[in-house]
Amino acid sequence: MGIVLGPNQYGKAECRVVRIVRDQPRHELRDVNVSTCLWGDFDAAHVAGDQSRVLPTDTQKNTCYAYAKEHGIDQVEEYALVLGRHFVDDVESVAGARVEVEEYLWDRVVVDGREHDYSWTRRGDAVRTAAVTVIGDAVWVVSGLHDLVLLKSTGSEFAGFLKDQYTTLEETHDRVLATSLTARWRWDGTGHDWGAAYSGIRQILVERFADVHSRALQQTLWEMGRAVLEAYGAVAEIRLSAPNKHHFVYDLARFGLDNPGEVFHADDRPYGLIQAAATRDGGSDPGPAWELSTGFA
Repeated sequence: MGIVLGPNQYGKAECRVVRIVRDQPRHELRDVNVSTCLWGDFDAAHVAGDQSRVLPTDTQKNTCYAYAKEHGIDQVEEYALVLGRHFVDDVESVAGARVEVEEYLWDRVVVDGREHDYSWTRRGDAVRTAAVTVIGDAVWVVSGLHDLVLLKSTGSEFAGFLKDQYTTLEETHDRVLATSLTARWRWDGTGHDWGAAYSGIRQILVERFADVHSRALQQTLWEMGRAVLEAYGAVAEIRLSAPNKHHFVYDLARFGLDNPGEVFHADDRPYGLIQAAATRDGGSDPGPAWELSTGFA
């Protein structure tokens, strides 16, 4: 039985690009982390050490910076699209490309009630993300966010679960529910109002987390995902991942103190990791949209 080269890919990970538009007194700031990944006719590089068809990862890095200047970074999805199209259309040996972007959001400093023209503070909540895959003429776009930290002090329970000889967890009908949410949604087509959709979807996720009386984090994720698909017809599916950031009522009885769900120990590990997807029955083919470069091995 022979040995052959299997799937392979390569790219430049985590290029930190900051783009400042300063052609007016009021500057604009974009702060992103860009990773590129290419696949195509690279077998000779692996089996014979022949690099003649390999576009260096350093060149990919330089392209990220050059395109930030030439094309700007208005919406991260558009920036990723033009980068991906360049690698596939302009580099003969490249059959497919994936460009993944994280955007770190900044708010303008307010001085005497007025937004400052060229000073910002880093926003402390979720990181916005985009992942674009290009193969030939086909394009897949996945938008999203991660590290959206959410907590509700009541309106959550966990009871009636399966028990066996190793179960020690007590049922509860009133608990703290907290998580650091990752959500990614796949679009049908391109040309959407990416920025407005990001703000709207983020708001839906936050509102459903707050409003749903949660009998389990699984139920909450489903209600969040379903609400996004109901509101945005161009979203083909959404995937959500939520670690359960446990909060345990601290035992104050030994100090003669009552603790009716007021003081907690926040335990960061181990944690339950709850994941779910909401999709459209008979929806579009996801193709390779979810095969993120970091998930190859």
